[in-house]
Amino acid sequence: MDTSTLREAVKQVISRYAQFTPSHGTIRLDPVFDENNDRYALMQTGWNRGQRVRGNLIYITIENCQINVEYDGIEQGITQDLTEQGIPISQITHTFLSKSATLS
Repeated sequence: MDTSTLREAVKQVISRYAQFTPSHGTIRLDPVFDENNDRYALMQTGWNRGQRVRGNLIYITIENCQINVEYDGIEQGITQDLTEQGIPISQITHTFLSKSATLS
């Protein structure tokens, strides 16, 4: 599968999660797409119980026609979402587990 197809699948998955409304606090979800460097993120920012909330919920890079899940803060994980977009599991690496980790 080519890089442009991987990009579109990743952007669709992140865009879908960006539409959710967090169940607590006043938190905004912002998709961030850097196609020049193949970096894709879903950021959260806002307030919950008087505390500042900020950081990644999802961070993905694409290198050598491989989706690298650098961080996955989604409760059920995003691998299923990516495979439902037609991405073969062999093209998804979970680098937060280890550099060479793949799911079978």
